[in-house]
Amino acid sequence: MRTRTVLTRASLLALAASLANIPVQAADLGRASIYYKAPPIEPSNPWMIRLRVLGVLPDTAGSSVSVAGAPSLSSPRSGLSISDQAIPELDITYFFTKNVAAELILGVTSHHISGNGALTGLDIGKAWLLPPTLTLQYHFTDFGALKPYIGAGINYTTFFNQSAANTSLVGLAVTDLRISNQFGAAVQFGFDYMLDRNWGLNFDVKKLWLRPEYSATVNNTIAVTGRANIDPWLVSGGVTYKF
Repeated sequence: MRTRTVLTRASLLALAASLANIPVQAADLGRASIYYKAPPIEPSNPWMIRLRVLGVLPDTAGSSVSVAGAPSLSSPRSGLSISDQAIPELDITYFFTKNVAAELILGVTSHHISGNGALTGLDIGKAWLLPPTLTLQYHFTDFGALKPYIGAGINYTTFFNQSAANTSLVGLAVTDLRISNQFGAAVQFGFDYMLDRNWGLNFDVKKLWLRPEYSATVNNTIAVTGRANIDPWLVSGGVTYKF
């Protein structure tokens, strides 16, 4: 019995030695390997919104005024002045790639219109503007938390709730006012400074070229026509949220 136990142990040792000398084939390694599959990377959400305070700063240089039968009151002796305004504004941005995006800004603003030059002191009226602006942007992504961008696009401004002032200055009063809706070009530059993955701060400047035709009536009889060179700067700052 003792001899058989010794032989069995010897047989096991011999078997282990022979197995150690058997070459392992590449195919065997492939079958024996354990593969780890990385979880798929979820694409980032392409939407971004910003809530900003927007300053609308018209640049009315070059506006024209033509008063029928009164060249002394017409351009170049007279022009228009349009008030500045500050409003809340919402914009929505969609990223096609990490660098290319489209932005739509939404807001309404009210402006007061008066005369200058020979018409200084004449209250002309006021109007509300709905100026949605769509731009195509390029975002630079090599500056860490700072995300500068540039853009260009188109604006379409609708004028509504237009009203003549009906106040008299040396016997003149604007009794009717009409401003035409207008397309215009837009350019912009700005940046987001991201505080974390979702939240950031934004600063943005846009320039619009907006030059609608208008018509008015003075004292219910005198026709006034011209072009209002509004050409506003839109300067804004606010909060960014990236989905």
